Formats: sequence, C-alpha cells, structure tokens
Amino acid sequence: MERVARAFWLRSPGHGEIREAPLPEPGDGDVVVRALFSGVSRGTETLVFRGGVPRSQYAAMRAPFQEGEFPGPVKYGYLSVGLVEQGPPALLGRTVFSLYPHQTRYVVPASAVTPVPDTVPAARAVLAGTVETAVNALWDAAPLVGDRIAVVGAGMVGACVAAVLARYPGVRVQLVDAEPARAALAEALGVDFALPQDAAGDRDLVVHASATEAGLARSLELLAPEGTVLELSWYGDRKVSLPLGEAFHSRRLVMRSSQVGTVSPARRSRTFADRLALALDLLADPVFDALLTGECAFAELPAVLPRLASGELPALCHLVRYAPAGDPDSPRL
Repeated sequence: MERVARAFWLRSPGHGEIREAPLPEPGDGDVVVRALFSGVSRGTETLVFRGGVPRSQYAAMRAPFQEGEFPGPVKYGYLSVGLVEQGPPALLGRTVFSLYPHQTRYVVPASAVTPVPDTVPAARAVLAGTVETAVNALWDAAPLVGDRIAVVGAGMVGACVAAVLARYPGVRVQLVDAEPARAALAEALGVDFALPQDAAGDRDLVVHASATEAGLARSLELLAPEGTVLELSWYGDRKVSLPLGEAFHSRRLVMRSSQVGTVSPARRSRTFADRLALALDLLADPVFDALLTGECAFAELPAVLPRLASGELPALCHLVRYAPAGDPDSPRL
C-alpha cells in the first residue's frame, strides 16, 4: 500500500490546493507524526499566499520543511502539532510541535520535534513558534523592571509579546491598535489598550508589530528621549518611509530590528531548542487561548486562506483541525 498523506500547497499566488504527499520510509532516527492541529500565521503566511515575498528574500523566508519555491508552487507553513505514531520510545505516543507545513502526516528527524508539556493543550501549542518570536524579541529588547512599554499592533506577534511582557514585574504595558475591538484582547491578556491617537507617550520601549508605515511612525512618536523602537514587522516587498528628519536625532531615538531566524546575541549560550522549549513552557498559561480566534477543517483550508489574506476573516491565529485517527480522511501508513 502506498504511503500517502495530504498536504496544502500554494499553487500560485492567491490559489491553494490539497495534494497527495508520498511519505518516505522512516529511518532509525526519524519519527512519523500524525497532525492534530496546525496554525496559520496570518501575517507571514497570508503575505506568502498573496505572492508578496521579494525575490531577494526567497532564501531568508524559506521554512524548514518547505517544498517548492516562491512565489509558487510551494508547500509552506511552520506551526504544526501532532502525535508521534512511530519513532524512538521516548517520543512514541507523545504530542509534539514541529516547524512543518500543513500536512496530515509527515516523517521528520526526531530532532525536528519538541515534546509539548502535559500542561499545554495541543491546540494552544500551535502558538509555540510565535511565542518563540516574542521570547527572542524580548531577549533583544531587554526590558527593565518598571519600564513603560507600548506594543503597537495587536496581531498574533504583538499580542504574544504583550502576553509575555504582562509577566514582567513593575512593567506598564499598553497594547496599541487601530481596531477598537482589540480592547477585549488586551483585557484578556491583562494589559492596557489604546487607539493610536490615544496611546500614552514617554515610553522607554516600543515594540512595533503592526506591519504598517503609520504604526512605525507612531511608535517613534511614543518614545521617551533615548527610547528604543524594536521592529518586529516584516514588510515583504513594500517600501516604508519614516519621519527621521523631525525629532529623531535631537531626542537620540533608537530603532533596531529583531528576527527569530537568529538567537538573540544577548543569549548566545542558548540554542534554538532551548528557546522553543521555553516558549512551550510559557504556553501553560491559558491566557494565550485568546489568540486562537478562528478554526477550520484541513479540507477547508484552500477556501479559507483567501478569506484570511483579504481580511474577510480577521483571525489572529487561525487553527486548522485534522481528522482524528480512524477517520476515513486520515491516511494510514
């Protein structure tokens, strides 16, 4: 019997489809994972879906288990949680997280999966890659006790940053977003909320994650003298202009980037595995459930992704649900 799974592919910008995916014979150091949930990272994945990855960034944007090339056909994604059905005894039967695209079953090296703690539900664990981004950003930013901080952009990344910052002692966090409905999200995360025009200024640190030119300009305006904007947004092929001719120099403001593809220089002794394990530990807090704002079955993904890309479905992290074991839609080895 042929070893076949099913995978989501971007056939061309704006057009997705589900294809058969032959599974390789697992080696001694491999695991066979049956997917339970995957997550659509709305910012990055919808940008890929629209074909917005600049040619110069094709290599940098490549996902660990990507197949095909930008702008398509390409199999892309990196938030997968599943059950180990075959592999080393220490992993057999464990729920694991992997940076794998949307696929019903897959074979990867055992080193490519991270066990999900028993305290973390499988659905919530799909956020591990985004919380890992937040951890790396805060290693870069190094906030201090008592800092006044704004997070501009209440999307998936910004909300994760705000949720982690809410744990810092004495830190005052304000989540800033142009969408008034995001006030409920801020309340769930335990931080303040403001519309951009109402945001409090004199911030020691602003983390920008709105992926808009207006949001980045507003982030600079919110800084105290010698304050720092940490830029987490990725703009793809869009050009961004900034008001650096105004008070930027006289107030000695700082802008710096942060990117999860490299472990923060502030924590060079940590590995990628250390960082991901920490992210999964943090996800024991049920407050992160507020970021899971949409759900569909795997078979519905080709119809749902265009709606996510257009903004018709305003999800933060959209959850993809896979068929349970024994279901005829769940392929077997």
